Amino acid sequence: MGHGHAHGHHHHGHGHGHHGSHDPAASSDALPAAFDISVPDEALTPEQQSRRGLLRRAGLLGAGLAAGSVVAPTTAAAAPTDASPASPASGGRRTNGFLWLAGDHHIHTQYSSDGKYRVVDQVRQGARHGMDWLVITDHGSATHARIGVEKVNPDIRAARAAYEDTLVFQGLEWNIPGAEHGTVFVHAGKNEVAVLKQFETDYDGSVKGASDSTPANEALAVAGLNFLAGQVERRKVKDALMLANHPARRGVDSPHEIRGWRDASPTRQIAVGFEGAPGHQAAGLPAPLGMARARGIYDNNPSANSFAGYPLESYRTWGGFDWMTATVGGLWDSLLAEGKPWWITANSDSHQVYADTAVRGTGGDFNTDGRHPDPVYGGQIDITQGDYWPGQYSRTHVGADGFSYAAVMDGIRAGRVWVDHGRLIGGLDVRVTGGRRWATLGGALHVRKGTNVTLTVDVALAGGPNWAGFVPKLARVDVIQGDVTGPVADKDTFTAPTAKVVKSYEVNKSTGMVRLTYDLGKVDHPVYVRLRGTDGNRTAPGPMGAAVDPAGPAIDVVGDADPWRDLWFYSNPVWVLPS
Repeated sequence: MGHGHAHGHHHHGHGHGHHGSHDPAASSDALPAAFDISVPDEALTPEQQSRRGLLRRAGLLGAGLAAGSVVAPTTAAAAPTDASPASPASGGRRTNGFLWLAGDHHIHTQYSSDGKYRVVDQVRQGARHGMDWLVITDHGSATHARIGVEKVNPDIRAARAAYEDTLVFQGLEWNIPGAEHGTVFVHAGKNEVAVLKQFETDYDGSVKGASDSTPANEALAVAGLNFLAGQVERRKVKDALMLANHPARRGVDSPHEIRGWRDASPTRQIAVGFEGAPGHQAAGLPAPLGMARARGIYDNNPSANSFAGYPLESYRTWGGFDWMTATVGGLWDSLLAEGKPWWITANSDSHQVYADTAVRGTGGDFNTDGRHPDPVYGGQIDITQGDYWPGQYSRTHVGADGFSYAAVMDGIRAGRVWVDHGRLIGGLDVRVTGGRRWATLGGALHVRKGTNVTLTVDVALAGGPNWAGFVPKLARVDVIQGDVTGPVADKDTFTAPTAKVVKSYEVNKSTGMVRLTYDLGKVDHPVYVRLRGTDGNRTAPGPMGAAVDPAGPAIDVVGDADPWRDLWFYSNPVWVLPS
């Protein structure tokens, strides 16, 4: 009876045949040592001890957590019979039967023409900053397609061996034909290089000279997604996913293209979402201590390939988030109002890290070698860069039913995802209940028409300082609700007139847990709810007006946007579908 899903998107059950093999292509339910409280502290490596310390400070580890859950349901309605209890060893990171794993699907290395770091550098830093899974996404290009996609693979495999508690996916940053960039990645395994190489060679917009916004190029993008679906169906790889990166940055991802990606390959959905918040979050730090550009490097203007319908303010971030996500009643809501899955993430896009001392090594030739030389010590702190390490600022939290490549990919596809900046909160548990059933993020609650439905939200407040050295304070949580109105007649629709902030909760404590309940009443038509929270430092009425969003994120000031002074979290939606 529990978290049933409508929309025909893939729902991952719990009988996945996990076994304890160290083959990265195999699923494994073995927990990372840092999570496993049966492993004593002294048996951990320094990185594992650091990770355990983070979990402990956030209140996410060890004793005092009822039923092995961060958020113990306290009412009968919120404790359905099909909830999977956490195993005692799960370290308290399980809620609603899922293990919440933090990660980043957008990371560059020396195999990108504009990158610098070794794979192991990014993985080491990701592990240090609490990441459980990472995707290496060097830029699609003629050089990368020819040699880079192969040459990076031994480095990825070496990093997997060195950091067993971090899942390291191989992917690439796809130049989407006719559009912007996207992360494409596959399940680890023996064909990961072959599939990515063929995909990049045949379907990358840069490799194919297919960057302009033309119908033929847009069709090539859809064909690329169908190719990936075919590789999964033919069992070349166990799974593949695509997430669009920085979608509003240049205005070239039109609404009809996004819908086209989402609706491609219906038997095995490959394109499942976009970055709700881009990387490059340090780029807005003002001079003289920063590069004084825009958060996300969102300081562009329309070009010949841009979608003409987008307003000028769409080219900026709002509280560090992409306009498509930050606008209540905007493009993301227009997709959700169709009743189809489309999820958000938040990532580092890490190329060159702010205040780092490494510089690119000299010698070598990128086009010949497929990579830059290893970085070396540069002798000074570089404040002209706009990136953070994976996990240092942006996190994407995925509800997985085990610690494995398949479980992370299944969790992303199912939409069990919430994101935060600056470690604004420590954990989030969301349940929509009614008629003795429940659903969580990405799911759909099926009830009889007229059933009373309740949203219960448990927030673990920040349990310790973030990487800027302070403990962030959550000031407010907003519930956003919209009607499901079905497929749009005009595929370039980017508004959802019924979506609005229906309830705001002031948070008047700074530690521990906060429980919020919102009564949706007797639901008689399909709706969805999603969540947003803020430190309250910078707010303004949303683009659709104060009646829709009275205190949303403010548009970021180009050249003066300290990301640590404007922190938000967002969740993916839950649908309620009465019949």
